[in-house]
Amino acid sequence: MIITRSPLRISLGGGGTDLPSYYREFGGFLIAAAINKYVYVCVSRPFIKGIFLKYSHLEQAEAVDSIQHPIVREAIRMLDFKTPQLEITTLADIPAGTGLGSSGSFTTALLKALFAHRRRLLLPDELAHLACEIELDILKEPIGKQDQYIAAYGGITCFEFNRDDSVKAYPLQISMDTLFDLEDNLLLFFTGFARSASTILKDQDKRSKEMDEEMLNNLYYVKELGLRSKEMLITGRTSEFGALMHAHWEHKRKRSVGMSNPQIDEWYELGMKNGALGGKLVGAGGGGFLMFYAEDRNRLRHTMTKAGLEEVRFRFDFEGTKTLIG
Repeated sequence: MIITRSPLRISLGGGGTDLPSYYREFGGFLIAAAINKYVYVCVSRPFIKGIFLKYSHLEQAEAVDSIQHPIVREAIRMLDFKTPQLEITTLADIPAGTGLGSSGSFTTALLKALFAHRRRLLLPDELAHLACEIELDILKEPIGKQDQYIAAYGGITCFEFNRDDSVKAYPLQISMDTLFDLEDNLLLFFTGFARSASTILKDQDKRSKEMDEEMLNNLYYVKELGLRSKEMLITGRTSEFGALMHAHWEHKRKRSVGMSNPQIDEWYELGMKNGALGGKLVGAGGGGFLMFYAEDRNRLRHTMTKAGLEEVRFRFDFEGTKTLIG
């Protein structure tokens, strides 16, 4: 039996510039952080032939082509199992569709488990590359690359997405004081809205390919905010980083009418008036988690909880996708 886990993530700046439609023309940059909330995958060999899947649905298939789950199907196909005899079970600390990169985390955990099942080692860069190959190249999902890369690497990591599709990853050089400050003062609240990011990202992808000036200017400014966030965090100016989060959200909202809704806007304003220096929706938008950087975290926590939002407390993960049992 093989058990792997892969961390979920939050974005700290530059999100949206990791889509190929943008970075292949202009280059992308973002900072992402893995958190100690995970997707788990268990792979074992049952005593009877066939492929048995247990996720939000149950599947039993005799052949790879019959598998309904697209990521599982393509991952097994990638390893070219001649006579599949597999049981795959998945669990997650937080449900999909909440903006924390669960799809990328699932794909990296699944590949790690399948390769471990075959006694093959995958290093983080190769793991992330293969996960992106499945989701972006084979399945043609209109998504970026940050989820797969931060899940594979872990930590608080800077990513440069180059025009030739190569990715440069390196840790953000922050002090322990800044690290603890972020863990204490970044607060996540679940809005109750789960959504698929594909509609919003399809629009961004389409407009970027069409060289829509408004979209490209928006993403260019967001990339600059990511670089400024990097400087603020390296130099320990976390309050200024919090203010940059607000600027990031203001520009992110302009990308799509589906990015927010009146209820989310109301909660955001409530947070800003009750202890937050800045915040944003994590992920592509439309729902999921509101993340704030707090000046007064106790006041903010009390206010948002009173408004009916559940807080999810977290710490950073510095291990990335790993094999727990194998």
